[in-house]
Amino acid sequence: MSRRAVEKKIFLEDYVRRKYGDKDLYKNLVKLYKDYRDGKIILSDPDPPQNMLRYVLRPDYSLWFWTVIILTLLGVSLVYLTSLAGFLMPLRYVIGSLLILFIPGYVLVEALYPGEKDLSPLERLALSIGLSLAIVPLIGLILNYTPWGIRLDPIIISLSIYIISISILAVYRKSRRIILLRKTLSTE
Repeated sequence: MSRRAVEKKIFLEDYVRRKYGDKDLYKNLVKLYKDYRDGKIILSDPDPPQNMLRYVLRPDYSLWFWTVIILTLLGVSLVYLTSLAGFLMPLRYVIGSLLILFIPGYVLVEALYPGEKDLSPLERLALSIGLSLAIVPLIGLILNYTPWGIRLDPIIISLSIYIISISILAVYRKSRRIILLRKTLSTE
């Protein structure tokens, strides 16, 4: 490996000290961010996850996954707890709205576009809401033609299964992408 390639793979702190000096860390980090934004440097994790399990266990990569799972389980439990504890009803409305209007589309967007820079945050938000407004009625339509019909329990179960299964698919795609990027960077 050439000296130039080795110099590019250094720790962030060492890079900031070499390039900008030890004075005024904040200003130096702003300069570094501008270099990163302009594409002059590439910042990468020195120890990315090597498989799907390590991806899931590292919160810096999979925080979105755990948030979706927790919100889904919280939403399902709130549906059944509000009959016992009515004071939880406002929380049920908030979590239920997220569960219906945002999360189904969000997990599909994460599965379809696993790269962080594939879409801007605004595009992700708009697609998440739009796809949720399409997916939830489709799940209801499918349930309409089953023996269970459109009732509370089948809707909760099918929506939860959809969210969790597409989330796992998204985790798989994102972890595979990181593994492949790591392999391509190590061969260069």
